[in-house]
Amino acid sequence: MYHVYILRCSDGKYYTGVTNNIELRLLQHQQGLDPNSFTYKRRPVELVFNEVFKDIDQAIAFEKQVKGWRREKKEAIINGDWDKLPELSKAYGSRPSHGGSTSSP
Repeated sequence: MYHVYILRCSDGKYYTGVTNNIELRLLQHQQGLDPNSFTYKRRPVELVFNEVFKDIDQAIAFEKQVKGWRREKKEAIINGDWDKLPELSKAYGSRPSHGGSTSSP
């Protein structure tokens, strides 16, 4: 079995990952084995979402999809509100453009 999981970090940010051993992976995040990892300075972390897959390719595809989502969509699945995803996607795509540049001089 493969797990796509979301951790809530101590600073409120989310970390999304995939593993075949959720207990060990959570322990590794909590122990802070890699000082260069995203979660190292954001401990403690809390497991807030875990979806199980039989197929690694499906798990990796879902992990990549979730990593690309903004916070509101991640929070929808964390709260079990899967039915909100189409609305959140539509709301994001229909935001009006302000016509301004976002690049720096």
